[in-house]
Amino acid sequence: MIKKILIVDDSIVARTCTKKALPKDASYELYEAFDGLSGLEQFKTVAPDVTFLDLTMPVMSGFEALDEIKKIDKNAVVIVVTADIQKKTIDRVLEAGALLVISKPPSHEEISGALEKARKFIEGVMKK
Repeated sequence: MIKKILIVDDSIVARTCTKKALPKDASYELYEAFDGLSGLEQFKTVAPDVTFLDLTMPVMSGFEALDEIKKIDKNAVVIVVTADIQKKTIDRVLEAGALLVISKPPSHEEISGALEKARKFIEGVMKK
């Protein structure tokens, strides 16, 4: 079950778009961070079930934050939300452990599908 969601993006507009795309019928605890470093600190404090992560941010990039998050929890569910949809970028974050990549701005359908995939992944991890 997904209860806590962390949204990490340096753009308040992008964070708002992601929040608005979340399913309306679910009551999630939402947390936000404005760069990779604050996102990493929030991740350590909150232990979210799902993290939506931008890649291009000041202080610490999403690439670096993803690497650090995976060192803390190899099963962390990280969904990258980015405007950079180059194949090499997508391949790099998937190899680093992101569950999937969504292009900005995310639609309600994309976020719902991502959360469903995350839920199935979490259930699979819990069964092990």
